Amino acid sequence: MKRFYKSVSVAQDDGGWRVQLDGRGIKTAGGAVQSVPARKLADALAAEWAAQGEQIDPASFPLRDLTDYAIDSIASGREDPVEGLLRYAETDTLCYRADPDEPLHRRQIEVWEPLLTQAEARFDVRFVRASGIVHRPQPEATLETLRTQLQALGPFHLAAMRMLASLSASLTIALLAIEPEADIPSLWHAANLEEEWQAELWGRDEEAEARRQERFDAFALAARFVDLVRSA
Repeated sequence: MKRFYKSVSVAQDDGGWRVQLDGRGIKTAGGAVQSVPARKLADALAAEWAAQGEQIDPASFPLRDLTDYAIDSIASGREDPVEGLLRYAETDTLCYRADPDEPLHRRQIEVWEPLLTQAEARFDVRFVRASGIVHRPQPEATLETLRTQLQALGPFHLAAMRMLASLSASLTIALLAIEPEADIPSLWHAANLEEEWQAELWGRDEEAEARRQERFDAFALAARFVDLVRSA
């Protein structure tokens, strides 16, 4: 699509902040008013529009995609992501370790156990750890507490959580990633511990490394999205 606007600005409206193209407020992909709760997020959205050349690249609007999902799907009530997110708690990567006699198990304990312990203290829950791939259900009290935690989040946080949990296969990592001053590279390292272990054993593949970098970029973007929303 050819660029159809000259100027990009940000203006305050009744419910928050809006990006304006040539003085006109933009809408979401679903046709709703694209109003966001924080000026910094609006500025970042505006930067995506301002960075376009003569041709608009639809793939270069990741923040807008998250924003539109938050407004069109979650805030509208069309989708409730909470139960879907809870499934990542039921099969959380950090809870499933190799057999104790395997070298990988020690690495998992070193990297994953501090994060699980941190999450247990932060959210007042208890996680069941398991060795092997046989499913072990989490305590119902843990799931109920996490459900309450997720239900307290706004649509913009939930939009980011959906991406963070999907990329990390862990609700624990996703919840820790939206904490203020979260160490995003360390959390991503924990999420990819088993892939990193395999790469150390068998060598690195260029295509696999490129895919992993793309996934990390998406993970970091979702965490940045929460920071921008939090700046309100």
